[in-house]
Amino acid sequence: MIHNAQQSDPAVPAIEVENLTVSYGAVPALLDVSFTIAKGQLVGVIGPNGSGKSTLIKTILGFLKPDVGTVRVLGTPVEKARKSVAYVPQRGTVDWDFPITVAEVAMMGRYGHIPWWSWGPSKEDKEIVDEALEMVRMQDLRHRQIGQLSGGQQQRVFMARALAQGAEVLLLDEPFAGVDAATERAILDVLENAKLSGRTLVVVHHDLATAAEYFDALLLLKQRLFALGTPDQVLHAELLSEVYEGNVRAFSQLQSSIERKG
Repeated sequence: MIHNAQQSDPAVPAIEVENLTVSYGAVPALLDVSFTIAKGQLVGVIGPNGSGKSTLIKTILGFLKPDVGTVRVLGTPVEKARKSVAYVPQRGTVDWDFPITVAEVAMMGRYGHIPWWSWGPSKEDKEIVDEALEMVRMQDLRHRQIGQLSGGQQQRVFMARALAQGAEVLLLDEPFAGVDAATERAILDVLENAKLSGRTLVVVHHDLATAAEYFDALLLLKQRLFALGTPDQVLHAELLSEVYEGNVRAFSQLQSSIERKG
C-alpha cells in the first residue's frame, strides 16, 4: 500500500476557497470563486481551454497570489500548508533534458523532511521513495534519466515524487494528457490507491467522456464556478451548453460518458 499521509482532523475540509479572484494584469482568470472539498475525495476539475483550471491549481499551491479571497488547505492558510500539498505539473512545463534520474526525482519529494544538518536521506526516506516508485511501477527504471522515458512513464515519475512527499492533498494538472489507454488506466489505479490511503486528489481533466467514470465529484469552471457536485449533478446538457458555448466535441464526449454509465 502507498505510504499513508499524516492524517489531520477528519472534520476539517481538505480545501476551502472563498471569494477567490485571480488576474493576469487586467484580465481575471478566476472571478469570485468559492467552494469546499471534503477529505478523501477524487475530484476532477473540468472546463474549456482558458477557463482558469491551471490557475486554480497554482493558487491553491501558493504559486499565485489572489487579488481577492482566501485559500485554506486542511484548515490552514496555504502559505503555511505547503508540506501538506503535493503537485504533479503538466508534462510540458518540465525540462526533460535535465540530468536527473527517476529515483532522484522521486527523492525530491522527501527534501522537505530532510534536516539541513543531516548527511542526506535517511533509511526511512529511501524506503518511502522505493515504495512510491513501486506503486507507480517505475522501480525497474529507477536509474534511467527522465528524458529517456515515454510520456506516460514521465508522468508516473512525478506522481511518485508527490506520493513520496507524504502530503495529504495532491494536485495534478492534466495527468492523463498525451498518454495511451493502458497508461491512463495505470495512472487512474495509482490515484484510486492514493485515495484509499487517505489522500484528497484534485485533478485537472479535459475529457468529459471519462470524467463521470473517473471521479467522485466534478468542479465545473469557466472563470467563475458553475457547479461542484457528483458527475450526475454536473454533467447536464444545459449546464455544459452554457459553459462550453455549444461546443460539438464537448457534447459528443458527454454522450459517450452517458453511454458508458448505461
